[in-house]
Amino acid sequence: METIWFCLVAGMIAMYVVLDGYDLGAGILHHHVARTDEERRAVLASIGPVWDGNEVWLVAGGGTLYFAFPGLYAASFSGFYLPLTMVLWLLMFRGLSIELRHQVHNGLWTSLWDRLFTVASALLAIFYGAALGNVVRGVPMDSSQHFFEPLWTDWSVGPITGILDWYTVSIGLTAFAALTLHGATWLVLKTEGEVQRRAGETAQWMWWSVAALTLLISLMTFWVQPHVAERFSLQPWGAVFPMLAVGGLWATRHALVRKRERAAFLASCTFILGMLTSAAFGVYPYVLPSTLGPELGLTVHNCAAAQYGLDVGLRWFIPGMLLATGYFVYTYRKFAGKVRTAESVY
Repeated sequence: METIWFCLVAGMIAMYVVLDGYDLGAGILHHHVARTDEERRAVLASIGPVWDGNEVWLVAGGGTLYFAFPGLYAASFSGFYLPLTMVLWLLMFRGLSIELRHQVHNGLWTSLWDRLFTVASALLAIFYGAALGNVVRGVPMDSSQHFFEPLWTDWSVGPITGILDWYTVSIGLTAFAALTLHGATWLVLKTEGEVQRRAGETAQWMWWSVAALTLLISLMTFWVQPHVAERFSLQPWGAVFPMLAVGGLWATRHALVRKRERAAFLASCTFILGMLTSAAFGVYPYVLPSTLGPELGLTVHNCAAAQYGLDVGLRWFIPGMLLATGYFVYTYRKFAGKVRTAESVY
């Protein structure tokens, strides 16, 4: 049962990254692909009806994590207090930027919120990547299942780590590049004219950066966290997840060259899912490894809720997620097609 809930939590987080990831990518590219106010409204209109709904997956994933693995929730939210607070502020600034830019018709006001939208989106992408890097690398957790990490130490990967080091920053930069590519494929799908053209050109050259960084961090991960290499060697069938990522990345390039808009976006989604599922498979059964010793890490077994609670929760989780999935399908079908800025306040 613990493994089932591990898969559910990992799946919800992956769904959040895929859906809110293109929102973040659109924010990163906001100033690059849009040069006029009308073009920037087109970018915002492409995510306007769905961006807040996409973040429901983050809330749901956090709630599920608290229910299924309370030990992990308690340890990580106390040990990562500073970066989590920073992420909260960035999420707030990003939401405020989208909702407030059109409330006052003043160039200075609009420019302020546009820039905050871009900066908050870029920093969130990097922070999310660094967070994943911390989970894969591990944290200095002791026998009491507590830890504290400063924002950085000497930038080295060792027993006593900081939140930011050369490995986690590399993961953060890869996340930034991957979500920028993801956002570009979304804008190609949803916009027209010059915005679509610039987004397509950006996706073409950003693909090479994502491919190079993906190879680099894969090699880094096998060196930094030997457990990942051990997992793939003991369970060879897990290679399906990296293959999914590689296939998605190749298909993204192929679709962009052939100007197949929907296929490029779906392939980008596949690449991100493949990368995240590879990470989840690689660290299992750990949910938060310890750099002080493998026996000190949190696993799906030593930080899970009681068996009875997991059983009952699963019965309620399934119908709830079916309703949520139905709502998302309806929303995306309702707002399918190219954006029309004249029809949107954004």
